[in-house]
Amino acid sequence: MEYWHNPRCSKSRQGLALLEEKGVALTVRRYLEDPPTVAELQALHLALDLPVIDMLRPKEALFRELGLTKDSDEDRLITAMAEHPKLIERPVLIAGNRAVIGRPTEALLTLL
Repeated sequence: MEYWHNPRCSKSRQGLALLEEKGVALTVRRYLEDPPTVAELQALHLALDLPVIDMLRPKEALFRELGLTKDSDEDRLITAMAEHPKLIERPVLIAGNRAVIGRPTEALLTLL
């Protein structure tokens, strides 16, 4: 399993602690330092089975600064996440072709 982690985010830290407590073998990816590619984000979109907008943090100032809206084209939103990983909703747990966003934190357990 791969865990997209931002150590400065309390939800991300809580999720990591929960998974470690459960003894889950993880690869931790600090996605701000190692941003996902457009292809990885497209694969994540399929694995999450959610609208692309649900993968983003629309309340981030950067979202508005880039002129993005909840109605923006999905390709544009994915490109924005690849170029500005700060926009990616976190944390994310990926297990093969399935994934979940850890909000609430307990949602991570659905992949175990």
